[in-house]
Amino acid sequence: MDDNTHTFNRLRPRLQKIAYRMLGTTADAEDIVQDAWLRWHTTAQHGIENPQAWLVSVTTRLSIDKLRAAKTQREYYAGIWLPEPQLTELPVTPEEIKERADDVSMAFLLLLERLTPEARAAFLLHEIFDIDYDQVAEILAKTQAACRQLVSRAKTQLRNDKPRHVVQQATHHRLLQAFAQVLDRGDLADINALLAEDALLMGDGGGQVPSFPQPLAGGRRIAQLFFAATRRYQGKLTHRLVVLNGQWSLLRFIDGQLESALMFELDGGRISRIYAQRNPAKLTRLAIELNGT
Repeated sequence: MDDNTHTFNRLRPRLQKIAYRMLGTTADAEDIVQDAWLRWHTTAQHGIENPQAWLVSVTTRLSIDKLRAAKTQREYYAGIWLPEPQLTELPVTPEEIKERADDVSMAFLLLLERLTPEARAAFLLHEIFDIDYDQVAEILAKTQAACRQLVSRAKTQLRNDKPRHVVQQATHHRLLQAFAQVLDRGDLADINALLAEDALLMGDGGGQVPSFPQPLAGGRRIAQLFFAATRRYQGKLTHRLVVLNGQWSLLRFIDGQLESALMFELDGGRISRIYAQRNPAKLTRLAIELNGT
């Protein structure tokens, strides 16, 4: 392995993180990183003073272009668009827990969708990846003052819309474990008891499987939906606790096949929001990884 290849492989995880947080799908992020590799392969031989800065810049610019095109496509998306979940490790230290919760959770990635591509890039580079404003300005071809304004506005918007409750991982795990158990039992009253009255369910079927075109509101209605599934697939429906995007989540299997990935927000003692990823195209990679574990 030559030095240029070694350098790129060393920085690949960072580039992958940037691209995924920009785009919300692993496949798109991998395409961006591969494109960055091709550009690096043809350019590195001429000598680059700061490889990391160069690769971060290229990855970010490619991601901005891709996100602009994706936003147009998502306007015609069938139903609700949700990011592709990633199987991750559970944060261990308090610092890791805070970083993951603010960095890659499903709720946070959805908030980022409200930002313009350039604002999203500026915010992520400076606030998440600790890149100085002078480099952010160079990447975005803007003044430092303009980049500071982009980040400031993004922080204000995200702060106003962020989840109100911060729940410890142990509490999150305990509540989801209880939720999985009542789903397996098929007890409507117990399912309903774990859901907030104003709970919200957002599902992404991608036009390939049935899903609600708009969020389903109300804990009772959501409980009835889950209860109906347990009745319909008696003996065939199973659930598994895993860590997705840095938080405890549930995988739902029908006849042993992955049917959906369920990610949650809690209001402290009950489930307040459920993100149900059911689009088969966004579950394929997850299913492959699970089969390898």
